[in-house]
Amino acid sequence: MAEVTLSKVMKKFGDFVAVKEIDLQVEDGAFTVLVGPSGCGKTTTLRMIAGLEEVTSGEVSIGERVVNQVPPKDRDIAMVFQNYALYPHMDVYNNMAFGLKLRKIPKKEIEQRVQAAAALLGIESKLKSKPRELSGGQRQRVAVGRAIVRNPKVFLFDEPLSNLDAKLRVQMRTELEQLHHKLQTTTVYVTHDQVEAMTLGSKIAVMRDGVIHQYASPQETYDHPLNQFVAGFIGSPAMNFLSAQATESGGMITLTGNGFAINLPKDGRIDTVPEHVLVGIRPEDLTGPLTEGENLIQMTVKVTEPLGNELIVYADCGGEQMVANLDPHQHIEIDSIIQLAPNLPTIHLFDQETEKTLL
Repeated sequence: MAEVTLSKVMKKFGDFVAVKEIDLQVEDGAFTVLVGPSGCGKTTTLRMIAGLEEVTSGEVSIGERVVNQVPPKDRDIAMVFQNYALYPHMDVYNNMAFGLKLRKIPKKEIEQRVQAAAALLGIESKLKSKPRELSGGQRQRVAVGRAIVRNPKVFLFDEPLSNLDAKLRVQMRTELEQLHHKLQTTTVYVTHDQVEAMTLGSKIAVMRDGVIHQYASPQETYDHPLNQFVAGFIGSPAMNFLSAQATESGGMITLTGNGFAINLPKDGRIDTVPEHVLVGIRPEDLTGPLTEGENLIQMTVKVTEPLGNELIVYADCGGEQMVANLDPHQHIEIDSIIQLAPNLPTIHLFDQETEKTLL
């Protein structure tokens, strides 16, 4: 096992800067997830670690060694691709053993490694099957097994679950988490799915436009996002943002907007508040509908989604969309006007100009 360190790493394709001098340290044995929307630079970053893309500037280190000029086969990494990349004419055993044969590993050791990996992944009975005879989940296990048998210092995963259906993705997420717990191999995992990032990562790096906007534990990222982008990307349904005018008086911040006036205790958490802010409220931090009370937000219901365990309500609040995750055991009419109460301690404030977190 080994640390993975990126120091001021940049990648340019002509005049386009895909990755902008990022710094990243993946601790020995950690499971780090690179997450962000399409085009944010996460896969390019992974490919630079793997050696499949040349670094324009900066350094990539695996353990104590700078690997910028080291070919992929000599970096002691194993990569699992989105499309599995299995050899269709080979059975499962030979797909898993192929890389070891190229490295001239003794036949007996290859047998031991393949059998051990197959047992770990529950595919011992499929070793003589061809990829076309396997389900999507079984093909994914073979691709992971091919990586495991190499005993690498680092695992690299490039959106490995994106081709699976929703139910199988949940199952494979659980299996990958269990696998990492057993192997404790340093892992860098790329996904656009924030649920995967939150459930798998010991740390997540949230990326946009070639920049890492926050690198922290999933819970830290959820509870204390550094800016509006991170706040809106992490969490499902996404955080609501309401434009408001802020005024301070007597240790209170009053947030006034279309359909609401919220009095928020300052509590020494913030020095000064700009006049114009964005109020961030997660859907799960709204309760109601209520007929009376303080700090209520008035909105018009547009769509409701009853999901059994929760009721998702989409509403209009003065021209801005609001989403609320409410108690499902209530009936809310379309086009009705309702009032919801936010959980004050979980409210976030953002500067409208810089999008940076204020609170």
